[in-house]
Order: sequence, then structure tokens, then C-alpha cells
Amino acid sequence: MQKLTPFLISCLLVFGVAACQDTAKTTVSAPAPNEAPEAPSPQATQAAQEDAQSEVRRRQLDADIRAREERNNVTGGDTQRATGDLASEVRSKLEANIPKGQLTVDAAEDGTVTVAGTVNNQQELAKIERLAKEIKGVKTVVVKATVAPPQS
Repeated sequence: MQKLTPFLISCLLVFGVAACQDTAKTTVSAPAPNEAPEAPSPQATQAAQEDAQSEVRRRQLDADIRAREERNNVTGGDTQRATGDLASEVRSKLEANIPKGQLTVDAAEDGTVTVAGTVNNQQELAKIERLAKEIKGVKTVVVKATVAPPQS
């Protein structure tokens, strides 16, 4: 029973990832990878920050990353990593660490992750590549994000 439960949970997560083929975004209003980024409104930035910094959301993000890492270790680690999992993990990492950002994450099978959208300052932009590479399976990070402080 102890081995069956993680297997069933893993199956549910795999089906959930397969069913959700939308690009991973840190906020609903984040631009798609091919869209031109626009400066977010102060209200959108504040709402994204409050959501990302809430204790419940932080626990959800941490649990999500841990569950995916455990599943990937059980199923063969990095060699069989789904691109949806990779994009979602990077999105979770960025959302937790750049709460005011409006980012979109896309992953390719070769371990390349593309991050687009907007951040509020140069320091947040500089953090993107380092944070993304902390996720197991990320080989290359292409940063297409731009600095666009909230409009006044």
C-alpha cells in the first residue's frame, strides 16, 4: 500500500500535466511567449505579489516542486522528464521568488527553458536564469523577459 499510493498520485499528476497544455504563467495576465510585453498595472502587480507571498501559496509551490522531484526520481530522474513538468516547476520557482513578475515559461525536450514577460527591475531580471537553473533538468535558459515597472 505504501508503494501504491505514490504511484497513483504520480499517475494523476501525469494525466493532469497532459491535460493542461497551456503555457505556464506566473500570473493570469502574463503575456504569451510571442506577445509583446506591456507594463502591468499597479493593481495587477500588487495582487500577484500578495498571492505569491501568502503562506498558503508558498506551501503549495514548495509541495508542488517536492512532489515533482520525487516523482521524477522514481520514474528515472532527468532522462524522462516531461516538458510540462519542467515548465511548471520553473514557473513555481519564479513565482515564489519574483512575486511581482508577470512571466510565462515554456520548456523544450532538450532542457531549454524560455522565460518571457515582464519584471519590475533589473535585479529581478538578473535572478531569472539562476533560479531556473536550480530546477533539475534545466540545461539552458533563454530569457526574453523585459523590465517594465508598473504604470502609475
